[in-house]
Amino acid sequence: MPVIRASEAAVHEMHGVRFVSYAKPATGSKELCAWRAEIPAGTPGVAHTVSREEILHVLSGSLRFTLDGRTDTLAAGDTAIVNPGATLTVENPRDLPATMWVTTSVGLEATLADGTRVTPPWAQ
Repeated sequence: MPVIRASEAAVHEMHGVRFVSYAKPATGSKELCAWRAEIPAGTPGVAHTVSREEILHVLSGSLRFTLDGRTDTLAAGDTAIVNPGATLTVENPRDLPATMWVTTSVGLEATLADGTRVTPPWAQ
């Protein structure tokens, strides 16, 4: 049984957000990736279209999600389901940090508004 201790989690940063990666093939997962995203206060979002379904669960604080043009504010305990091909922006306009837990299948890619393709290492 693979166990990933907090001290062993890989940390990545992109667009002002800290991604703490726990589950992915390199740590023993066969099909899923899971990480904690730490979003500082006042962090603007970056619109991106995802290639795979994502489940985003707010752990602390609140975040503004825009999914295919519809905007909602989610608070701790709320969950958003993002289907493949959807365009998502997550931002933290508040004055307090927020965290969320994200789960997806291995191989997620994101395409930014300018066409740049991102293959996040925490989802491979």
